[in-house]
Amino acid sequence: MSESIAWNLLNQLEYILESDPLIDEIGFIHPSQFDVLNEEVGCTPWTAESISQSADNANISGKVLWSRDHKLGISTTALLPLYKAAKHVFMDSLRQYKMHTKVKDECGEGNVPKCPSPSLTILEKEVMKHSKTILLLCCDFGTAWNFRKLLLSEQQEYSMFMEELVLSDLVLSYSPKSERAWSHRRWVIKMIAGKCSNLQEIVDRESEFVKKLAERSKMNYRAWNHRCWLVAYMPVGQRLMLGILEAFLNKDQNGFSGEELDEMWKDELDWDEKLIKLYVGREALWLHRRFLASCWLKHFASSSAYEIDRFIDNELQLFNSCATIIDSHFDDYQAQATYAATYIMWLTKQIQVESLGIEFERKLQVSGLKTLLNNACPQKAFLWDSLLQLCGSE
Repeated sequence: MSESIAWNLLNQLEYILESDPLIDEIGFIHPSQFDVLNEEVGCTPWTAESISQSADNANISGKVLWSRDHKLGISTTALLPLYKAAKHVFMDSLRQYKMHTKVKDECGEGNVPKCPSPSLTILEKEVMKHSKTILLLCCDFGTAWNFRKLLLSEQQEYSMFMEELVLSDLVLSYSPKSERAWSHRRWVIKMIAGKCSNLQEIVDRESEFVKKLAERSKMNYRAWNHRCWLVAYMPVGQRLMLGILEAFLNKDQNGFSGEELDEMWKDELDWDEKLIKLYVGREALWLHRRFLASCWLKHFASSSAYEIDRFIDNELQLFNSCATIIDSHFDDYQAQATYAATYIMWLTKQIQVESLGIEFERKLQVSGLKTLLNNACPQKAFLWDSLLQLCGSE
């Protein structure tokens, strides 16, 4: 692809971005996929031929840019030339901006620079426009992120901060694990915290945004880490459960009542059970259940024998449903059975420690439980006798 076509493509890309500020998703598409997209929506894409009529277009086949319904597709064949062109114009506009601000500083306030240059406002808009383009093509371009931080720090305009969240939305739509994009979002939230009246609304949207990305990519550590960081900006009802429990134990008047905490823990146990059944063989979910069960037994269950009995029934039902290995060809089912078995053994000890095992001894003798334990976790079968001794059986 010639340089002239690359420049034309860059101009067209920036035109699309400016003409549709509601674009919420970007994808890099193989040329063979454009025809399918166009057939589905019945539209004509941006092609190299429609952008430039030079003879160089003979070397380009297929589609280049696709935009419809606030979605933007860029051909993978155009990425490299677009990146080179975008980097060139960004660095050139940044150089002009630095020269202009340097001359302005040397001349001092109230003096007009002797050398001719475009207005600072125009230069700022140019650099912001080109930095956006380069970041959408290469999200690790640190110079572009840093310039945007610099300019926003000077301007301190709320609307510009909101535009940064939209920009990082776009970046994360194609690169959901971009550390620079997540870091930039945290920087924006820090900058507006305490300066805007609707921070809680922004935090709620941010939490929902992270949730959607995490659902699309379960192993996205950066998304989960971002949500953990976000907790500090959430109201008490969304804080980490240990923090809420601590406030309750310290009799914080702004905290939850015992009944509210009881319901919160039950809801979390129900949610954890759904996740255990949905994502088979995930140890972290079983460890979280240990935390929930331990806290509930210690702080909320001691006053109600009925609640304890119902809790035990539910945990044994969960164990029964998870200890059966449906398909031995998949390690996840074996892992699920193992985690279920070790959890029920751990729970037995916890109940005895808390002196809540009135009915647990009988329930452990339910027909088939020993067999399930041995099948689910044969390497720990010897623990069965110890478990019964712990319960007081002969």
